[in-house]
Amino acid sequence: MAINVSYGKGEHIALIADKKYVSGAPVRIGAIAGVAMTTAEQGQKVTIWRNGSYRLPVKETVQAGAIVKLGTDGLLTTGAGKIWGVALQTSASAGATIEVAPVGVAFD
Repeated sequence: MAINVSYGKGEHIALIADKKYVSGAPVRIGAIAGVAMTTAEQGQKVTIWRNGSYRLPVKETVQAGAIVKLGTDGLLTTGAGKIWGVALQTSASAGATIEVAPVGVAFD
């Protein structure tokens, strides 16, 4: 293995938080999308998992397979925001918690 490897697969990484994050919250820092595994204040390092699936609330009803975005309010939505991931199940109602998967790296 190369001696200059920092994060083998890069599935979970630490970045400087651009705002406060609470463990378990969806995160989008630059093009990196994932879920905060640690709580961090702005300017501190936050560990982000970019793989797997998570049970998170969505603002409105969502169909399985739909792209979800991270809104400016920190909630997942199909409306305005930056691409965050994909819904793995359909939500029964607005505000429901469903299984979602982050895209890891998003270019939008």
